[in-house]
Amino acid sequence: MADCNDTLRELYQYLDGHLSDDDREHIQHHLDDCSPCLEAFDFEAELRQVVRQRCVDQAPEDLRQRIARAIDAER
Repeated sequence: MADCNDTLRELYQYLDGHLSDDDREHIQHHLDDCSPCLEAFDFEAELRQVVRQRCVDQAPEDLRQRIARAIDAER
């Protein structure tokens, strides 16, 4: 799994932690030695972080207030 095609094909599995220790080690060694693949890894890792931070559902304020009032009423 040391070439670029294999590394890029397994990148999502690597980021998700779904590879064996041996496969993770092979990919890590490849990333250490291959700047184009490392750039792809960095991009995907950063993209995941942005999506995780920005794509969070939030309850509308009026719903949050109704829930808070219901909780207070139960106390």
